[in-house]
Amino acid sequence: MLQHVYERASSCRLITELLIATDDDRVAEAAKGFGAKVVMTSTEHPTGTDRVAEAISKVAGSVVVNIQGDEPLLRPESIDKLVSEMTSNPAVGMATLACKIADPTELESDSCAKVVLDMNDEAIYFSRSKIPYVIGSHPFEFYKHVGVYGYRRDVLDRLAASPPSPLEIAEGLEQLRALEQGVRIRVVKVSEWGPAVDTPEDIERVEQVLREEKSRA
Repeated sequence: MLQHVYERASSCRLITELLIATDDDRVAEAAKGFGAKVVMTSTEHPTGTDRVAEAISKVAGSVVVNIQGDEPLLRPESIDKLVSEMTSNPAVGMATLACKIADPTELESDSCAKVVLDMNDEAIYFSRSKIPYVIGSHPFEFYKHVGVYGYRRDVLDRLAASPPSPLEIAEGLEQLRALEQGVRIRVVKVSEWGPAVDTPEDIERVEQVLREEKSRA
């Protein structure tokens, strides 16, 4: 799975350096086996944001992208879209991805994080619950949060220097630390994504997609 993530991320046009950050020697050895550059980090990090901040502390660059290792079907063009949004708009301190929810079961699943947006495509809130609550049969487009983050260095450093926040702990969603601190998160909409591997059942779904992609190649 990690190799799939790495190889797809390597296809991004706007990523200039790609690192795998881990605190596990087994992950490090596997990554080195397919030619990845590995950075070993502390075992004490509560989230990926904290781990990424340590991993890039000695790396140059004004924009940092956190791509999680459970996204073997990531789309390079979507990562490039996120990076482009940040590099073309200096006012964006943090950005992430979202796509419309097409599968009704995802709305009810607490492994699928949802996001509600304001009129400027900035995040109002993220939750594992079905949000917003829709009265009656009023039509509404629900969005699934895709756990890819772009940060400016100062924003990343600020978040990493702060302890986990109350909402972050309650929902188990690290991006809520940023919202609780008043950081505005630009949400870049993409047409489709995933699935990620959040549960054992997701592995079979991902393997089926990979088989279909291979048969079309």
